[in-house]
Amino acid sequence: MNLLTMLGLGQTALELGLLCSLTTLALFLSYSMLNVCDLSTDGCFTLGAAVGAVVAIAGHPWLSIPAAMAAGVCSGMITAILQTKMGVDSLLSGIIVNTGLYSINIAVMGGSSLLNMNKTETVFTKLKALLSGTVLAAQYKLIVALLAVAAIVVFLVLFLRTRLGLSIRATGNNPDMVRSSSINPQMTTIVGLCVSNSFTALSGCLLAQSQKSVSIDIGTGMVTIALASLLIGGTVIRRGGIAKRALSVVLGSFLFRMVYTIALRFNMPAFMLKLVSSVIVVIAISAPYLKKQWPVIQRRFTHNSAQGGQR
Repeated sequence: MNLLTMLGLGQTALELGLLCSLTTLALFLSYSMLNVCDLSTDGCFTLGAAVGAVVAIAGHPWLSIPAAMAAGVCSGMITAILQTKMGVDSLLSGIIVNTGLYSINIAVMGGSSLLNMNKTETVFTKLKALLSGTVLAAQYKLIVALLAVAAIVVFLVLFLRTRLGLSIRATGNNPDMVRSSSINPQMTTIVGLCVSNSFTALSGCLLAQSQKSVSIDIGTGMVTIALASLLIGGTVIRRGGIAKRALSVVLGSFLFRMVYTIALRFNMPAFMLKLVSSVIVVIAISAPYLKKQWPVIQRRFTHNSAQGGQR
């Protein structure tokens, strides 16, 4: 593997990692800040991809972004209403919405399970034409991904410092205290899930336009990928403010995609990648615990070795 190949693999992993980090930022808001496990991520990701593709195919590539995010807001609102107004468990409400979105996504795609955008103007082709003739022309995908992630990170950091954002964070930490402070935790949950799902839909929209195609299965496993990226980022950068934690999420997404890219480079079968995702999640979750237990394990090993030597 020469240097150019390694740089190419690194850039591909960076582009995919940045685009998928928007979904990880969504989980950062819903899971880490709001303390809600939203399992509608897979369906919402596909919804954003489908809506964005349909609007772009209709000749409105720039409008596809707010349209996809609006669809994500609707998905998040339904999930939140099931939890807060109808008494459905958070895990079950996510599963219900995710199941229902499968039919909705196919309906959005006109009854088809695949949309081709090879001849469609997208935000990527627009920027490519804009940068034509410059030194940045070949990096148009990376630039779009960087701009999108930078905008969402800045928005998220500023949003979580507002009164509403602080209320959302407080709801995740102690909903009873929030309720006693005359803040409606149901409303903060609804707003938080609407915002987080808009990020997920944006991620799906941009990834679909980058790949110039949308499949009904494009979002399958995204909740696992985003959770793994979130945990990896938290393991690499453990402490810090909101800005530092948000950047750790982006870093975790890149590292996860880098592992994926390396696995593919070693000719690992595509069907094994889901297992890779699961293993990465297990390692990311168990690593802090195993690190704390390592001195105990060492002492036990030393003690057993000493006893074995005496015998």
